[in-house]
Amino acid sequence: MKRDDRQQAIMDLLVTDGEVELDPLADRFSVSRMTIHRDLDDLEAAGLLRKIRGGATIRSGTQFESDFRFRERRDQPAKIAMAEAALRSIEPGMTVMINDGSMAAILGRKLVVKRPLTVITNNATIIDALRAETGITLIALGGVYSSKFNAFLGKVTEDALAHLRADIAFVSSPAVSGLEVYHMDDDVLRAKRAMMRQAASRVLLVNHARFGHAALHRLAALSEFDHIITDKPPDSAARADLDAAGLTLTIAEAHEAHA
Repeated sequence: MKRDDRQQAIMDLLVTDGEVELDPLADRFSVSRMTIHRDLDDLEAAGLLRKIRGGATIRSGTQFESDFRFRERRDQPAKIAMAEAALRSIEPGMTVMINDGSMAAILGRKLVVKRPLTVITNNATIIDALRAETGITLIALGGVYSSKFNAFLGKVTEDALAHLRADIAFVSSPAVSGLEVYHMDDDVLRAKRAMMRQAASRVLLVNHARFGHAALHRLAALSEFDHIITDKPPDSAARADLDAAGLTLTIAEAHEAHA
């Protein structure tokens, strides 16, 4: 098996299982441990996995966000609940911005029930889902395509956003610590910030399990968002921080807001 084919097969295993071990990989592909080490080094350098003792993982860490294909399969009920809660913030005729991410992709596919809409996005899944829909004016943001995030990123994306304006922007995040929102990737963060700057209203979408976790780069303060939507109440420490700051959290599972 050629190196590129073997590395693609390793990524496919990671997407399915989340983690792989060095020795079983060497046996599976009939190569040496050193060859697998080099494969994992190549994939880590490309930002596609995170090496751990005895193998590799695709699961998120403080400085690493997992591959879109892996995230797309996880927590589907929670993502659907948050998407449905987010839809209630949208009225026909609005201009809506939606960022990258598997959570945002589910929301994007549901937007047809609110048409007519103008939708601005760098999310490739949303672009594919909406490009043939009547009643949707789709503004697909260009840029450098990232297969890891399944999105378009970089200066071209940010420059395009600087010339656009939306009624509402939906921004997702993998980490909230205290009253601050974080992300692992600087390119992704800059696109999210550009959307926030160009929207009259901002909505944060975050899984309850992501509270109490930081990442490498600070995205924003929670107070910069007009609405915060999650799927279940976060733990008591995170909830105490929100309550002390007077921030409102919408629990999608309960379909109601809690102060």
